[in-house]
Amino acid sequence: MATPHISAAPGEIAKTVLMPGDPLRAKFVAETFLENPVQFNEVRGMLGFTGAYRGKPVSVMGSGMGMPSIGIYSYELFTQYGVENIIRIGSAGSYCDKLDLFDLLLVTAAWSESSFARVQSGFQGDTVLPDPELCDRLRASAKALGYSLQEGTVHSTDVFYQEDKGSDIPYWQALYRDRGCVAVEMESFALFHNARITGKKAACLLTISDSFVSHQETTPQQREKSFTAMMEVALGIL
Repeated sequence: MATPHISAAPGEIAKTVLMPGDPLRAKFVAETFLENPVQFNEVRGMLGFTGAYRGKPVSVMGSGMGMPSIGIYSYELFTQYGVENIIRIGSAGSYCDKLDLFDLLLVTAAWSESSFARVQSGFQGDTVLPDPELCDRLRASAKALGYSLQEGTVHSTDVFYQEDKGSDIPYWQALYRDRGCVAVEMESFALFHNARITGKKAACLLTISDSFVSHQETTPQQREKSFTAMMEVALGIL
């Protein structure tokens, strides 16, 4: 049965879903890597596809930007469509000089000042974790493909454009120093929380798209179509 945001019929979505933020990146993954991809959703332009990778069924669907958006889609996938695993494949901004453009980052924890989890279910913490088994499968996939993975805590933020808070150092530097956040993105905290409360599994693999340290950044076209190493590693868990 369709939800207000996903028009798929029962059985049209695989048990494992890859979720980039950009629906056009979902389309690129489907057209580039999947065998016989079939589109199951276009509501609000949030494209979703199901196909096979080396004979294994898999779906890929955009999540949109921010925790409210991925919060809706991941919750509906987990609770209404029987999805067991969601792997976010997204972009992140580096908070440290050890992460360069196009580096792959496996998220080991998501820290956030967001109220998402508290409002959603009363969770009072500020850190949520991915599923360890999914993370191990991503590590094994990267090793088999010969890709190097960095690992660390990310800052999941609700705010893309932040004003100067008048502190001694920029906010991102304080989060790196005090919280150990090596990069910033906007979705994994909500995804991990939804997996936790629904008894499902989630993980997050990111490509560094820009750096707060070096001020380098990728183009929108690169973010849509050039993060293929991340896509291959995520698909490799199948």
